Amino acid sequence: MTACNPIRIAAALSRFLLFYGLVAGLLGPKLKVEAEVDNQEQPPLRFGAIADCQYCDADSPRRKYRLSPAKLQECIADFNSQELSHVVHLGDFIDRDWKSFDVVAPIMDESKAPVRHVLGNHDFSVEDRYKDRVPDRLGLESRYYSFIVGQWRFIVLDSNDVSLYAYPKGSRKYNESLNTYQSLGANLPKYNGGVGETQLNWLENELSEAGKIGQRAILHSHHPVYPPGSHVVWNAEEVISLLEKHESVTAYINGHNHRGAYGFKKGVHYITLKGMVDTEETAYSVISIYEDRIEVKGKGRQDDLLLEIRKP
Repeated sequence: MTACNPIRIAAALSRFLLFYGLVAGLLGPKLKVEAEVDNQEQPPLRFGAIADCQYCDADSPRRKYRLSPAKLQECIADFNSQELSHVVHLGDFIDRDWKSFDVVAPIMDESKAPVRHVLGNHDFSVEDRYKDRVPDRLGLESRYYSFIVGQWRFIVLDSNDVSLYAYPKGSRKYNESLNTYQSLGANLPKYNGGVGETQLNWLENELSEAGKIGQRAILHSHHPVYPPGSHVVWNAEEVISLLEKHESVTAYINGHNHRGAYGFKKGVHYITLKGMVDTEETAYSVISIYEDRIEVKGKGRQDDLLLEIRKP
């Protein structure tokens, strides 16, 4: 038997370790990168959100009405530079006067992403003869509606459904709203409104359907329902009670209170975005929906938010 040569064994071992090191050096980082790619989360659903552009040709010490078109133009240009599923305006597109729509509507039409409007109380600050035409002027086939993006159902409510400003005086809907207001004590803010029984039944069906097919739900309206305050809808507790029956409800995002607000109740995030019209500084957001969280990236006065999504 030939004796083993320790020098040859050491040399062979050295060549093996060198080869192994080279292979590890070449493949190691690649394998690590591939592992990192596999672990990356899915791209978020991302949309733009604006509250209370509220344009009119008028002066105000606090609300800079005449600056709204320029703010909106800058906002839409920013949105158009990003990949967004849609853009939502959360009500009060104008402050008053039918002709105000002619100034801001063409700017919104420049959006590359589909635009979803929510009806606000000031949108009805027009002559009675125009009130019934407001939804159509904003491109709405219905005053409340839903749409689906991926596994998310967006539900847009009309919080002016029962109100003293959205209908011509003396009309059936106005008189019904007046009776409701008086039955509630006639001491609620008249710039707020309520969600009627027919709409609540529709909302119940929408949320039940979302739950059956495994969708999550985000709601929009102009008026908030939570936290409590002077801006909430007249029957806020009734709306909240309905929402809390459905685990699919993840967030409720609205405008109306220009100062903004936030509340969390039984797994639902209630987000009031700040109004664009107030002060010389703008306010709008890009909202990203991940599997486990909501990220609100604010511009101007709007704050950033990072909110955890409860597991279904």
